[in-house]
Amino acid sequence: MSDATPIADRTEVPASGSYRFTAADAFGNETEVILVPCEEDPGVRAWVNNCTHEDQRFDTGRGAAIRDGEIICPRHGSMFDACSGECDNGQASGTALPGVDIAVEDDTVLLTDEHYEYLHDGGVNDGDDGPGSTSHISF
Repeated sequence: MSDATPIADRTEVPASGSYRFTAADAFGNETEVILVPCEEDPGVRAWVNNCTHEDQRFDTGRGAAIRDGEIICPRHGSMFDACSGECDNGQASGTALPGVDIAVEDDTVLLTDEHYEYLHDGGVNDGDDGPGSTSHISF
């Protein structure tokens, strides 16, 4: 896969959590993506790190909450199947998470989605110290 970009080793995806990275979408917008464990081949799936019901990230830096193969939205408790992305309960019922195409070769997770370009590990604002101050007042 010549157009594939290595993201992480499959062992870096926690059994009950997520691995977060940032990619640029087709319009250049930075988008957080999570890798989550899945019992179906290849053993991991990639989803946009956001609930379909409301602007709520699943993984804010401590890993997404996953129980019994479902990703849990921390805001309203909607549960999404980690393998299919589908939700059949709560506020997000009847929706499915936007998927991101990946492949696994020799235990390396590769980004293969032509609509995304890998930027870096972690979230969009990780390492951002926030806006600088131009105030004349010092603290």
